[in-house]
Amino acid sequence: MHTRRLGKNHLDVTAIGLGCWGMSHAYGPAEEKESLATLENALDLGINFFDTADVYGDGHNESLIAKVLKSHRREMVIATKFGFVGDEHGAVGVCGRPEYVAAACEKSLRRLGIDAIDLYYLHRLDPLVPIEETVGAMADLVARGKIRFIGLSEVSAGTLRRAHAVHPVTALQSEYSLWQRDVEIKILPACRDLGISLVPYCPLGRGYLTGTVSPEKTFTEKDYRRNIPRFDAESMNLNQRLIDRLVHLSRTSGHTPAQLALAWLLEKDLSIVPIPGMKRRRHLKENVTATAIQLSPEMIETLDALGEQVAGERHNADNLRFVDKENG
Repeated sequence: MHTRRLGKNHLDVTAIGLGCWGMSHAYGPAEEKESLATLENALDLGINFFDTADVYGDGHNESLIAKVLKSHRREMVIATKFGFVGDEHGAVGVCGRPEYVAAACEKSLRRLGIDAIDLYYLHRLDPLVPIEETVGAMADLVARGKIRFIGLSEVSAGTLRRAHAVHPVTALQSEYSLWQRDVEIKILPACRDLGISLVPYCPLGRGYLTGTVSPEKTFTEKDYRRNIPRFDAESMNLNQRLIDRLVHLSRTSGHTPAQLALAWLLEKDLSIVPIPGMKRRRHLKENVTATAIQLSPEMIETLDALGEQVAGERHNADNLRFVDKENG
């Protein structure tokens, strides 16, 4: 399994990590026994980078990972996130206040059963708290040995630069895939300039880029995709042209659509580490194999053109409001 270094630090991870959200929430029901087997199988295949968050299943995801982490700590690089909060009415908000940063970290450490978090992300920017204050509190956690490295998620290039001026940022997690390319405009150049790694979540378009989701698919009530405009019937019918072309390319190349999508991302920059989400073992080996694929310049150019016109927003309106758009 190929490895890559996150940021300018001594944090080496496998070229593809494992997004664990689906094991607790997001895409319909998950089975704990299979989730644990998936984590173990990922380790067997050489994956060492595991991504979670305190909000995933309201802490369930961190507690789930802890069951495997207990006997594999030296083999696992753990990234978790904080920032999403609810109120007495059940509404979701974001909190980046310094006192909350420390409290959230302690809760994650207890659930994970570890002494230090390898990579700690601010899940979303709190618009009411200057990023300098939040990152300052995260830097204090580094100084206290509670976390090793700092990350941000879904912030703009301008916010990223302000944060990095306070304390070195190791990684930025943002959505990036064949059908979600806006980070290429300002975010990716800023990451290169600052020496920050980009960690793309949803690198397979929430399953759509695997070629296994048809416009006729009905999502269960608890499936996050049910309320995403990009997955409504009209958008899926329009976007099927992209998938049909990707499937055709996969057949002629001898790779699966998912492998092509991941290999394309890995070619974009040597510091990029995608974290496809999985809750079952069946696709692990397929995704790991993508790290060994070398795409020709012609294939990269062809894949580049696939996502030029994509229908539908990537989040619903409620969740788009948490994405930091200012200055980039």
